Amino acid sequence: MNMKKLILSLLGCGCLFAAQTAVQAQMLINGAGATFPYPIYSKWFDEYAKVDPSARFNYQSIGSGGGQKQITAQTVDFGASDGPMSDENLAKAPGKILHLPTVAGAVVITYNLPDNPKLKLDSDTLAGIYLGNVTKWNDPKIAALNPEVKLPASDIVVVHRSDGSGTSFIFTDYLSTVSPVWADSVGKGTSVKWPAGVGVGAKGNEGVAGQVKQLPGAIGYVELIYANQNKLPFADLKNAAGNFITPSIDSVTAALATAKIPDDFRFSMVNAPGDKAYPISGATWLLVYEKQKDAAKGKKLFEFLNWALTKGETLAPTLDYAPLPDAVQQRVLERIKTIKY
Repeated sequence: MNMKKLILSLLGCGCLFAAQTAVQAQMLINGAGATFPYPIYSKWFDEYAKVDPSARFNYQSIGSGGGQKQITAQTVDFGASDGPMSDENLAKAPGKILHLPTVAGAVVITYNLPDNPKLKLDSDTLAGIYLGNVTKWNDPKIAALNPEVKLPASDIVVVHRSDGSGTSFIFTDYLSTVSPVWADSVGKGTSVKWPAGVGVGAKGNEGVAGQVKQLPGAIGYVELIYANQNKLPFADLKNAAGNFITPSIDSVTAALATAKIPDDFRFSMVNAPGDKAYPISGATWLLVYEKQKDAAKGKKLFEFLNWALTKGETLAPTLDYAPLPDAVQQRVLERIKTIKY
């Protein structure tokens, strides 16, 4: 081998070694759970890669129920859920799990009708649809709320989640709050027993949006950004103050402003009081162990969480999520400081 080839060979080995070192130095942090915040979390992970290229996040959008199960089993480094874990489920965990709220969003009622009319709905009518008591689009209850809309005489095709879902938790929490019949017969949870013969199941917010888009006469519930991304219409809902409210960052922020947030950060904000509050609003949480098993990963996760609750919050409105109020952000940052790694 002549000198020139030797130098090129050594340079090639050096480049390969540098590339291998860079890959080895990159730490993979695994998470799983809610589809509701998936768009904003994906944005955060992409942006944070510019802040710390050595940390790479792998997040599986499998639903809140799956996120709760996987963090309990310690098969992921963090979970994500739009419904807080119950006392019973927290007790099953091998250590203390912290609930860290990140952003809030709107669960919107989306539908597939000719010409995509703007509908108004109230709690009684919405509960009736999902209970299977309101079955036609021109039902008198829907018609009375929408006198200017020409409603078809077609069947309503109800779409709901088939997986363990925080979006379902928020939706059924709302229906349980406003409808005694729903509370007694179905109740609330990430998974519920839907009324017999009512509805088509779909996985994830993506699945529900997809079904509504494909099925004429369909109605479903998804996080606001999924309706916007799929160019689906969504209803204005009558709130606790009696006003019809369009789901938006402002109307979710108005609901969040009324929320009573306890020390453990497990709270509900559905059917919030206030003239401008959107009634099916909810927070979403990251679930992390207070005591981290892996010191190196724990440190990276700690650093990311601090970034997310400060710089990350400023990105929330770009994807139709409401950031946490400053006072709540500060409380969450104090809780993050208790993570031990």
